[in-house]
Amino acid sequence: MASGYILNRGALTLGIHCQRVCRNISLSQVREKKRWMKAYTYLMAKKLKLEGPPPPKPRSQQPLWDYHAEVQAFSTRLHENFSSELLKTAFINPCYLKEEQERRRGLGVDAEATALALKDNIQLSAKGAGFTKSFLTDWCRASIPNLPSEGVERIVGHLTSSAVVTYVARNLGIEDLTMSAEFPVPDDVLHSTFMAVIGALQESSGAERAGFFLRDFLVTQLIGKDLFDMWPVVNPMGLLVEELTKRNIPLPEPRLIRSAGASTVLPLYFVGLYSDKKLLAQGPGETLMAAEEEAARVALRKLYGYTENRTPFDFSPQQQHQQPLIQSVSSS
Repeated sequence: MASGYILNRGALTLGIHCQRVCRNISLSQVREKKRWMKAYTYLMAKKLKLEGPPPPKPRSQQPLWDYHAEVQAFSTRLHENFSSELLKTAFINPCYLKEEQERRRGLGVDAEATALALKDNIQLSAKGAGFTKSFLTDWCRASIPNLPSEGVERIVGHLTSSAVVTYVARNLGIEDLTMSAEFPVPDDVLHSTFMAVIGALQESSGAERAGFFLRDFLVTQLIGKDLFDMWPVVNPMGLLVEELTKRNIPLPEPRLIRSAGASTVLPLYFVGLYSDKKLLAQGPGETLMAAEEEAARVALRKLYGYTENRTPFDFSPQQQHQQPLIQSVSSS
């Protein structure tokens, strides 16, 4: 009884002591955010909404930029042996030289001092464009031998179009190295710069390495592309009749194979094309005419050897280029 009383009194004394200590300690909550931050953030968001985002800056106007090192790194990154002078010339566009001369004249510099000891990429661009077109044409004729000349021209035109070339050039980092009067670099300027890089590679390493470069970066853009997305044919049945006539094959006869939902809003028809009682192709469509045209396109893909289940294009490196690597690895 006495021991329990002593324990209770000691606990009470300890609680009173803790209360006195806690009264003397003041805790302040810190949010790590200053009072002026809310107003500043609000003003900056309002300014961004009114004025819009700042204009983009070229990489050359940002910190930690060494143009000569970047040009050398571009050549090394692509595993190509470019001539340093030719590669630098390939990135210089005429619009940049004109704008730079006007800027120097505006600063009051003498006419003799404003002359730039730089050469534009017009000749390299023309040479690269001609080589690109001839290489792609030869590649299409070798890889797709049954494709007619019009189809080859359409595929080459698709691969050398501004959309495809600029897409490849931006992903290779050519836009950051291009010397242009405007930024972002216009598509036509970037297109000519890419062709100038091809011309510089041809003069530096030869036509074979330039062809491998085009095969690896431009021809690979055909992966997943349908033939008639690049070659729009208005009358596929008429073209099919011409192709069959050239091959001395009987003309196709369309036949309705099956249909579904003919009386509904979304009907579906399957039309087959028969030649000499053999099924050439079949295609679906919401109308009989659309199904017949789709079947004609399927038949044309089969004739040209550009079907969806065709053998993939061979983009593997040449054996003669693999032998030194194999020998070096085995010797090490």
